[in-house]
Amino acid sequence: MKRRKLLGYGMILSIVKGAGIDTTACAAVENDQGAYGLRALGKPGAPVTIYEYYSMNCPHCAFFGIKVLPEVIQKLIKPGKVYYVFKDFPLNQDAVMAAQIARSLPPHEYFPFISELFRTQDQWAFDSALKTKADYADALFRYAALAGMDRASFDAALANKTLESFILNELRIGEKKYHINATPSFIINGRMREGAVDFKQFLSWVKEA
Repeated sequence: MKRRKLLGYGMILSIVKGAGIDTTACAAVENDQGAYGLRALGKPGAPVTIYEYYSMNCPHCAFFGIKVLPEVIQKLIKPGKVYYVFKDFPLNQDAVMAAQIARSLPPHEYFPFISELFRTQDQWAFDSALKTKADYADALFRYAALAGMDRASFDAALANKTLESFILNELRIGEKKYHINATPSFIINGRMREGAVDFKQFLSWVKEA
């Protein structure tokens, strides 16, 4: 896979906002719960609530996050029609590590960070030069550093077993409550839908909710 050039984090934010994503206006986060609070876009109380169960190293999730979610934000979340909640469903240990780092960043950095991990998935998740857990951690740290995280905080986040258990519990809840076994999966007003569909199909799901 072709490697992409690393971007400065300020440019990452510009790209995200250029896609129509205002992280200040859209992010609705329970700050008082820190790393364990909701990570969501939109406002609670919208007519439709969507839970996306996703893995940061899932190519289908990356497709949806890069190609479809910006339109969802513009046409459904910003107008107040949808409250969109991210739920961790890591497919392997590398995805668990990425989720731990994302949740340990300041809440307003969460969405730009996962967007950049999706955009550069081949550099940290699928680079054939990465062989060990330490290799994957070093690759992830490049992006965490761009988001303002120092190495000590990064290492502490990866060592946080309570946070790791919290993330894996979200996965178990998804499996038990909604019978999720693939990513991305969406719970739309309680109804499970599956797959990285285009916006037209996603909109039809929302209208049927």
